[in-house]
Amino acid sequence: MLASLGMLIIAGWALSQLSKKVGLPPLVGMILAGIILGPSIMNVISDPMIAVAPDLRTIALVIILVRAGLTLKLDDLKQAGRPAVMLCCVPAIFEIGGFLLLAPLLFGIPFAEAGVMGTVLAAVSPAVIVPAMIQIIDKGYGQAKKIPQMILAGASVDDVFVIVCFSFFTQLSLTGESNLLSLLKIPVSIILGILFGYLIGKAFVAFFKTVHVNDTLKVGFILSVAFILLALQDMMTYVPFSALLAVMCMAMVIGKDDFEVAERLAPRFQKLWTIAEIVLFTLVGVAVQLSAVSTVWLPAILVILGALVIRMLGVLVSVAGSPLTWKERFFTAGAYTPKATVQAAIGTLPLQMGIASGEIILSVAVMAILITAPLGSIWIERSYKKLLQN
Repeated sequence: MLASLGMLIIAGWALSQLSKKVGLPPLVGMILAGIILGPSIMNVISDPMIAVAPDLRTIALVIILVRAGLTLKLDDLKQAGRPAVMLCCVPAIFEIGGFLLLAPLLFGIPFAEAGVMGTVLAAVSPAVIVPAMIQIIDKGYGQAKKIPQMILAGASVDDVFVIVCFSFFTQLSLTGESNLLSLLKIPVSIILGILFGYLIGKAFVAFFKTVHVNDTLKVGFILSVAFILLALQDMMTYVPFSALLAVMCMAMVIGKDDFEVAERLAPRFQKLWTIAEIVLFTLVGVAVQLSAVSTVWLPAILVILGALVIRMLGVLVSVAGSPLTWKERFFTAGAYTPKATVQAAIGTLPLQMGIASGEIILSVAVMAILITAPLGSIWIERSYKKLLQN
């Protein structure tokens, strides 16, 4: 397993540098490294490494969400206002609706299974969006209207909403019965995630002011509590809450109430992200199964692009009536499209559950990663200086 990890880090770094030289985002090279080393081509990644890949992807995601929380300010979100709230669910609803419309036409699958496909595909990738928005914040673009903060917060809640909808449609597909009570998990999960994050953040602030520990230990404590929250999320099946949202809210409270500590810790988490980013995106590449897309690649591309256009309409609806210019609205719509981590995590679940179109859903998830992660990242990197004010 250690040899596999070493190969992923070295190959991921090398191809990320090559990507930069040819004008592509580094994550393109990282994903490509994972595909080359993974089962689809060279197949040199050990089974134990593949088995722990979901946990390693989650650790990397926690690191960047803590970094985002330390950067994100509550006042900025208040300034963003209604559009930030609507971005949490409206674009995802539009995209799921797009799959409900297009998937039965292109694949001939039932309505419920089209809903499963839509919920697998509708989640945007915080792992792509969050570091990009942090970079834009650090460079001072879009700050007058807090556009990066709005996108960053919306992308984090978007995943919670979509994953709960995934549970609803899988139940409908397997049993033919829709449990509307499961949809109540969406607001409960979001509210409890924010509440847990707020309380734990307050506890950390009090602890850091009372007990003297060095900054390295502070980083270790914050990560340890984040991992415990993720374990609790899996255990609390009857009382759902979003652990990742709790993690970001916890970091936001620390940043608000203890600014000096947050200023010192943020660069440390950024250094951790340097390695975690390579591990995350190479493992996303390892999860890609090229064989799954060989027979349905054309309808997969059509359904992905069609649903993305509908999703962008949802983004434009979300920011309608806001002070954003049309340039800023187009930037937001394009920045809100990359898929990667959620699709890699749950793309295989419909097949494992025995859903009839599980293989088709997996194929579309693979294609979505290959298409939207690079294109979304390129859009963000190439357009923010032209479309956002400095």
